[in-house]
Amino acid sequence: MKLFVLNGPNLNLLGIREPDIYGRQTFADLEAFIREVCARENIEVECFQSNHEGVLVDVIQSALGKADGIVINPAAYTHTSVAILDALKAVALPAVEVHLSDINERETFRHISYPAMACIAQIKGKGFAGYEEAILLLKEYVQGHRA
Repeated sequence: MKLFVLNGPNLNLLGIREPDIYGRQTFADLEAFIREVCARENIEVECFQSNHEGVLVDVIQSALGKADGIVINPAAYTHTSVAILDALKAVALPAVEVHLSDINERETFRHISYPAMACIAQIKGKGFAGYEEAILLLKEYVQGHRA
């Protein structure tokens, strides 16, 4: 089984950016955590981060035929990107949207998620543990749909 894990704009600044919201752990810490979870679960993983919407769309499209599922934290594009929604719908791979913070407890404009409309679940407000939950959920989902 193989997963793509995508992270959107400004997540590369974890540990620096608004630590009261996102914590002090770095993006390198997050990627190491994701790789550890996937190794433990015998899941092959490719991690991507971009501050550019089109690059995220390209990576989603490239997952077709290469990945069994997608974990995505679209970050600010959560609330604006029909392009990411359409890419997720086009590849039709199971996807889980993850947010480190609880977007429903933040500014009103953050309550809407376009990419979530193409996802099997949305996990928010659990920090790094939300990525583990997403990975495990996708593993169970994919294995259940292969049988």
